[in-house]
Amino acid sequence: MLASVFAHLPASIRGILESLPAHLRSGLEEIRIRQDRPLEIVFDRRCAFVTREGLTDADASRAYRPSREECKSLLELLTRHSFYSFEEELKRGFITIPGGHRVGLAGRVVLEGGNVKHIRDVSSFNIRIARELPGAGKPVLPHLLDREADTVHHTLLISPPQLGKTTLIRDLARMISSGETPLPAAGGPGAGPCGNPGGGPGLPGGPGSTRTSSTGSGLEAGSREPARRPSAPDRPQRRAGWKVGIVDERSEIAASERGVPRFDLGPRTDVLDACPKAEGMMMMIRSMSPEVLIVDEIGRHEDAEAIREALHAGIRIIATAHGRDLGDVKRRPVLRELLESGVFGRYVILGRSAAGGRLVQVLDGDGRQLAVFGAYNAPAEGKPSGWETLFSTGGRG
Repeated sequence: MLASVFAHLPASIRGILESLPAHLRSGLEEIRIRQDRPLEIVFDRRCAFVTREGLTDADASRAYRPSREECKSLLELLTRHSFYSFEEELKRGFITIPGGHRVGLAGRVVLEGGNVKHIRDVSSFNIRIARELPGAGKPVLPHLLDREADTVHHTLLISPPQLGKTTLIRDLARMISSGETPLPAAGGPGAGPCGNPGGGPGLPGGPGSTRTSSTGSGLEAGSREPARRPSAPDRPQRRAGWKVGIVDERSEIAASERGVPRFDLGPRTDVLDACPKAEGMMMMIRSMSPEVLIVDEIGRHEDAEAIREALHAGIRIIATAHGRDLGDVKRRPVLRELLESGVFGRYVILGRSAAGGRLVQVLDGDGRQLAVFGAYNAPAEGKPSGWETLFSTGGRG
């Protein structure tokens, strides 16, 4: 994972970061490189400056300060020594490198006709580390399945930056495409997606809440559905999946190289890489017949129009948007119109608890809470990393 990042760094900066302790490297979230200013890293929800010796320090005066030549070399490595071939990325203020890692850029902006043409004299780089985390969507997916329609609900994921929304939709795509569901389905046999036999995507669970770990499987306490004997009690149940289309405008979800996804997105997933969302959704609808369409960071008028076209075509949408909660999203006119028209049947909201841990809430289309999950971390709590169910309606909504 970090190898593809370090390969794009000047040797001097790469050597410093490779000297960091292993536990810090494994938890890296951001590498912030600023010309003539302290080298900084973000890891495990903390930040620190980095010295020439590869040590972390809270005192900026002791930190290593990348030079102009190092920043120039970094930009050349990021653009593969072809600055002008990355003109569109520079216009948008970021470059995505192999592995799905996004590098934000800041410096002097060049305007043309009042619009941003590109950024020159780049002096700040924010390298955001992308991670593949199989199982991230395991506790969430049961609450997104629409058992009556034999598919998933139209879903909007809401999150501030750096809380893992792209990681989550990446794993949801994998699970939906592969037909992996964390709990045995309720109901009798029938034709599943793609014409294969299997039960519908309904979930067990009754009206009572329960406290369980996502690492388990089987019926939740209080279920009124008939019990089924799972073939492997501690493993996710599998059935045929759905055809998934992903419009990956920033090349972050799939980390495609020459059009081929490098992250595991499931066997029935097609990706349009580096394509504007609205145009990409229309292309997918016309050419790839997806059953579920996934897009990241919607918010423009043309995005909303493309989503409506997908709805008219009978395609289910899973999208993300920046925000802290539903109220925050409703302050944006385009998103408010989508929400008020009742497009989405589920909302997934990522946030932090008072103690600083990560929380995931699942709400129905009316804003009623269906489940709350809290993340726990292996080193801190001495158990496998994952999600703990703090509240659940049993997947019924």
